[in-house]
Amino acid sequence: MLTGSSTVARVYMDANATTPLLPEVVEAMRPYWTEHFGNASSIHLHGQKARTAVDRARETMAEFFNCHDAEVVFNSGGTEGDNTALFGLLHPGDHLITTSIEHSAILEAARRLAHHGVETTFVAPQPSGLINPVDILRAIRPETRLISVMLANNETGVLQPVEEIAKIAADTGVFFHIDAVQGAGKVRFDVRRFGCHLLSISAHKMNGPKGIGAMFVRRGTPVESLLVGGSHERRHRAGTENVPSIVGLAKAAELAMHSLEDGTIGRLTALRDRLEAEILRIPGTGLNGVGNEGQPVPRVANTSNIWFDQLEGEALVIALDLKGVAVSGGSACHSGATEPSHVLMAMGLDKTRARASLRFSLLKTATAADVDHVLRVVPEAVEQLRALSPVAAGTLG
Repeated sequence: MLTGSSTVARVYMDANATTPLLPEVVEAMRPYWTEHFGNASSIHLHGQKARTAVDRARETMAEFFNCHDAEVVFNSGGTEGDNTALFGLLHPGDHLITTSIEHSAILEAARRLAHHGVETTFVAPQPSGLINPVDILRAIRPETRLISVMLANNETGVLQPVEEIAKIAADTGVFFHIDAVQGAGKVRFDVRRFGCHLLSISAHKMNGPKGIGAMFVRRGTPVESLLVGGSHERRHRAGTENVPSIVGLAKAAELAMHSLEDGTIGRLTALRDRLEAEILRIPGTGLNGVGNEGQPVPRVANTSNIWFDQLEGEALVIALDLKGVAVSGGSACHSGATEPSHVLMAMGLDKTRARASLRFSLLKTATAADVDHVLRVVPEAVEQLRALSPVAAGTLG
């Protein structure tokens, strides 16, 4: 998305942090801020119109997930969904299995649960960023109650073998939760094929509004609500429904389903691959998320995580921002942190290389012109920063 004046062009390549609302989403939401403002729990006409909008949105999300309408629960986003899965299922004495590359919404929840008698096993990834399902199986104990594994990693884009992990969960009688925030709208969803009991998504990662998300909760899964009060969301989540945002989420999901069929993902993959190939021509660079054969492992179409030796990633982020390119040094939830990425460290990178890594994550609306601009800017910024480093000059010059 190339924006800005003729003198300062800007390209946004931090889609894994957040995405802009699509015009169709804004238009779908607009009436529910003003004209149809009723409380969906009220029985008068204003409330009935709001309830109808929520019900239709639930039908769309059920199609998106491939589940029953009653298995869709609206909430405030991915963090609440992840927290609900853990705090709503686990009790003192239970055992949780997750991975060391999860989002902080899972990792911090697990750490808090440790104070309440829930022990967690953190399974490490392979150097490629993939989780080996065998390692999940080995971690199973008699008291294991829940496995939680993300669908797509927010930093590397690596897709995890959730169907294989689901089979392990089914065979051992363990509940399975998927944090699918970064996979939403980028891969075809089918919770029946995934085999999970719970799945979380967030609207703002897929061109919907911030502050709204949804969960798939398989019927019969005994998850307790984090919020208590009214009987909203079939008692899964108390609180007056955020009707405009629910409508926006459903519209974003509808558009995402279309994008999986109309060639958008293939076009995005080609743009990402071109961007990646050209940047990797710069000396002292490499891709994070590579298998034993030196080829990238399965990833979502928009994400590339690249290291730049002899540079500080934070300095390169700032340099690129000054040149009109927005990228990230890792998860947006940890921006400004001095510690290197926990994901890259878990994959075996040392602190220096982890700190020297950048994430490029393209919007679905990205164009060839966007990529051209970034490919002009990145080599310049790298060269300028390395010229300031005597170590780089001696090793890469």
